[in-house]
Amino acid sequence: MEHKGVWILAEQSKGRVLRVSHELLTRGIELAEKRGCDLTAVIFGHQISTDDLHELIARGADRVIAMEAPELEHFLVEPHAACMLQLLADEKPEIVIAGATTTGRTLLPYVAIQANAGLTADCTVLDIEPETGNLLQTRPAIGGNILATIKTPNHRPQMATVRPRSTRPAPVLEGRTGTIDRLAAPKELLASRMKRVDFIPNEEEHNLQDADVVVTAGRGIKKAENLPVIEALAESLDAALGATRDVVDRGWLSYPHQVGLSGKTVTPKLYVAVGVSGAIQHLAGMQTAEHIVAVNSDPDAQIFRVAELGIVGDLFEIAPILTEKIRAARRS
Repeated sequence: MEHKGVWILAEQSKGRVLRVSHELLTRGIELAEKRGCDLTAVIFGHQISTDDLHELIARGADRVIAMEAPELEHFLVEPHAACMLQLLADEKPEIVIAGATTTGRTLLPYVAIQANAGLTADCTVLDIEPETGNLLQTRPAIGGNILATIKTPNHRPQMATVRPRSTRPAPVLEGRTGTIDRLAAPKELLASRMKRVDFIPNEEEHNLQDADVVVTAGRGIKKAENLPVIEALAESLDAALGATRDVVDRGWLSYPHQVGLSGKTVTPKLYVAVGVSGAIQHLAGMQTAEHIVAVNSDPDAQIFRVAELGIVGDLFEIAPILTEKIRAARRS
């Protein structure tokens, strides 16, 4: 049987489909169109919302395969992998993509080894090679200093993970139709040597990846003692506080604040970069923001290439003025 079709691994929590699934549909739609094949969303869980499964169709999937069992309600790699391997053997897709989430980063490598498939992690670009139909998987390499494009021409399926928030969710298209197959997971596939003991949610006031506004401090702030200038600006905008790798490496802010290839990918409505030069590693983590504002003393800084509004000047003069103007506007 010939390998054919593009799959995305949709994810759920408490029976509700997660946003990363809709982002993956955006990637999958483009690949399926170039390959002239159907796009399938595969999801594992228990009592998954029927409305959410239909929404996957509305957002671009031609088919949804939902494999369900109480043992699949929470992610455990062994039963999820066994179920996925069964589906891969039965259906033989050509391409499988997943989010670079805890689930995707754990499940796809495990499955790729068992299926003798090729896998590239943390891709920033996915495309199809016109001459061969191979999946082109582009990801940063050598500390983000180059972009490497990888192919796996001799193995199927071709598998890749992509960062959450690295693309926008596929829009809902009213009237789209497709097939939803709800399958009961075979009992023999559900054994696991691990068990879920507990779950502690992230209760940060401003979760960086979910924030509508992010203000990021770069090396241009010069020292940790100058952070209050950036924190005040973030507070005036009710924004999450981000940082470049340089800032985190110097211990000025902790790792959960880091934006970029080795940190978090964010897609806020507004991204304000203060004293950020715009290294490729950082740009990869924030360039899909709706609006980007940058403040930097260097008119040739890379950050200005992606900024919608750039302010060239001393951040220690500009940031306090912006903070006061924003506070005054919000008081009025």
